Amino acid sequence: MSEIPAKATESEDPSDGARAETASALACDAGHTLADGEGGEGEVPAGDALWQSSPPGSIYDYIKVASFSIGPDGLVDQWSLRAEQIFGIRADRAVGMDPIDAFVDPDRRERGQRKMAEILDGREWTGVVPFRMPDPSDAGDGARGEQGLAEVYVMPTRTQEGEKAAVCIVVDVRTLRSIETDLAASQAIFGQSPFGFLLIDPELRVRRANERFASVFGGTPDDHRGKGVQDYLPRPEAERVSAVLRRVLETGDSITDMHVTGFVPGSEERRHWSVNLYRVHSGSGRPIGIAWLGTDITARRAAAREAAAARRNLALLNEAGARIGNSLDLETTARELLDVVVPGFCDLATVDLYQGLLAGDETPPGLADGSAELRRVAFSSAVSDGPLAGSGTDVAVGAVHHFPFNSPHADALRTARPGSIPGEEGGLVQSTLAIPMVAHDTVVGLAQFSRTKGSEPFGDRDRDLAVELAARAAVCIDNARLYRREHERALMLQRSLLPPGDPVASGLDIACRYLPGSVASGRPSEVGGDWFDVIELPGHRTALVVGDVMGRGLRAAVAMGELRTAVRTLALLDLEPAEVLSALDEIARGLGTPGGVQQATRAARRPREADLSEVYLATCVYAVYDSVTRRCTFANAGHLPPVLVEPGEPALMLDVPPGMPLGVGGEPFEEVEVELPEGALLALYTDGLVESRDHPLDEGLQAFVGALTDPTSPLEDVCDHVLNTLDTHHGEDDIALLMARVQGLPADSVGDWTLPREPRSVGRAREYARGQLLSWDMEPLVDTTELLVSELVTNALRYGEGEIRLRLLLDRTLVCEVWDSGLVQPRRRRARDTDEGGRGLQLVGLLSAAWGSRRTPRGKTVWFELPLPDGETGLADPAEALLSLF
Repeated sequence: MSEIPAKATESEDPSDGARAETASALACDAGHTLADGEGGEGEVPAGDALWQSSPPGSIYDYIKVASFSIGPDGLVDQWSLRAEQIFGIRADRAVGMDPIDAFVDPDRRERGQRKMAEILDGREWTGVVPFRMPDPSDAGDGARGEQGLAEVYVMPTRTQEGEKAAVCIVVDVRTLRSIETDLAASQAIFGQSPFGFLLIDPELRVRRANERFASVFGGTPDDHRGKGVQDYLPRPEAERVSAVLRRVLETGDSITDMHVTGFVPGSEERRHWSVNLYRVHSGSGRPIGIAWLGTDITARRAAAREAAAARRNLALLNEAGARIGNSLDLETTARELLDVVVPGFCDLATVDLYQGLLAGDETPPGLADGSAELRRVAFSSAVSDGPLAGSGTDVAVGAVHHFPFNSPHADALRTARPGSIPGEEGGLVQSTLAIPMVAHDTVVGLAQFSRTKGSEPFGDRDRDLAVELAARAAVCIDNARLYRREHERALMLQRSLLPPGDPVASGLDIACRYLPGSVASGRPSEVGGDWFDVIELPGHRTALVVGDVMGRGLRAAVAMGELRTAVRTLALLDLEPAEVLSALDEIARGLGTPGGVQQATRAARRPREADLSEVYLATCVYAVYDSVTRRCTFANAGHLPPVLVEPGEPALMLDVPPGMPLGVGGEPFEEVEVELPEGALLALYTDGLVESRDHPLDEGLQAFVGALTDPTSPLEDVCDHVLNTLDTHHGEDDIALLMARVQGLPADSVGDWTLPREPRSVGRAREYARGQLLSWDMEPLVDTTELLVSELVTNALRYGEGEIRLRLLLDRTLVCEVWDSGLVQPRRRRARDTDEGGRGLQLVGLLSAAWGSRRTPRGKTVWFELPLPDGETGLADPAEALLSLF
């Protein structure tokens, strides 16, 4: 072995001896410490041949100690099993080896041989020796194996023959240093832990306590030695904990987060701890006690209770969010608030809203002093069905009242701050929270929440929760108020866009009905986009229009107004029905495009990627009725078919090809011309009349056709009969119904002549007009009519083509029409003072009530209209009109 002298007196390395002493001291200290934790001696397990002759829990369970002996020849003659474990050499190989050659580096072997000689000479020696494990393939070539460090104690002995030998005791220094490190770590963990740390022995007595535990329960750590759990906890709790400790000691199952309740010395406050328990074993695996690791969770428990209360409040708020505001009715919303708070939050509750708010005023009156009139709209109680007691006044639901100026209720309304009102002496109520209902900085009413005596009084958290609940309900109530206002405005807008009164048309008897969804159902709903119109056209013709904008609300009403205005404008251009719908389709697509119609036209040339929510879609049926011929031309844009009832025949739906709805684009519209017999009944309608959630469309159409059984009845009666027969009270959609009875223009009210294309036709036209007017007893119109007919026929001769046709129509007004085959439309211009012509159309405009031109399948028609001489409307003097042109 390397030359490290005994007792460090002859050591070449002064630190070796000190290291040996330190290792020995640590080993002894570890032995004492662990021995203290041992409960007593144990029996040696059968069949265990290694180190079980000593009691379990001794120092030898933790350090590696081996022995071997050296014979007189300096060779190993005995090799223990523990030596095999330390040095990794079996006994059959170790016996007979020279320990110096086997374990000492070559450069130290010579000195090691001298030291061995001294030992065999009877000298005792101890020291720390570096060594190397012999390599399994070591053949004496100096190969190096694993390095090690051992403390060796050599004791001289004699053999039976009296020869000198030696016994060597070897301790693995690396194990000693590991024990030293482990002891330091355990001391740091036990002593510096911020948690209460106990070591409990198998008798359930405290063997050791740390400073943290002692700081809580008083005294020093040594003062707690030998105490049991009954010395720290109340008896029931101590018995429960003791049972748990025994179970841990018996089964070895650890316990995590066991809650223990007790008191600390000098305090009456109940404390809570979270305890972790696990069984502690000796180095041999024998249970020697239980480790107790506890932390104070009193504050955590309080926080948990606070969190539980917060979760309950949050759950109440979530319930309020789900249940309040499902209706756009003020009273219903107030009742929904009370359904949430009673009985989960309070025992009694009321809601009062400003009377002006319920009446539709923009701002509730009396906000300055809080004493304006209120109406009690909701009351709920979990203990009584009577009015709320203890609030200073007993008010029934539906009653109008006000709070005195100096009352806490008025103060809450005036300041918009919650107030607490104590209950009356001898009353049922313990306390009441008066919470102003504030929405968008506006007080809309007052909510009162009361708890009866015996209930938990209201706290700050309860007040905050009540304010939040009242605020949510107030926002919903204000939204209902705004909706009611917007609904009334939209309804007003929609009604203003419909024809006022009963429309009047030439050759038709008209009756109409319009029912908004809210009126039909009796409950609030959004207005729709249904509309109808009756438009008088030149030549005693009439345009009948019924349409429906898809969607509801103000947006649909505005879109309906725009489309109705566009229809009237297009109708006055005297376009054909298919052309009107084509132009209307372009306009409808422009309504959903920021750039308008032109942008929509450009977008039509590109792949459509528009959001359907921004597209205005509408259905429409457009019909033009000619009272002279009793022929009606229909064009349909995705609308329901018209229904015709001829005298003596059952009602039938006209086969009008349904085109695409307005706003879709890309498809032409077809026209269908139908001759209507005298007295026939024509019905146009929207889908709200024939379709609902409970009645499919086919069923509604059949019911509608079946309701039109008597076309000879007055039209007003027919409309009422249809509405009373069908399901018109579903309120899901608006209902528009337009009915017209055919009354053609009599033949004697029409004058029709064909004139050749020659100059003398002008005079002949004046003669025809004079004669016809005289036969109608319209002599006051003769001069004006002759002059205007002369101008129109002259224009037809000069600028038109083909033969000329003159027609006079007498109904509510006199209409004169001049037809020719030319396609060029006349254009009115202002003639200069020096011009000899160009004043004909100006003269027509001055003398007539209206004039214009329209295209026909074979050319054009120029017309003018004169009012009948009824004594109220004066006719323009032709002479003065002529002079005004110059």
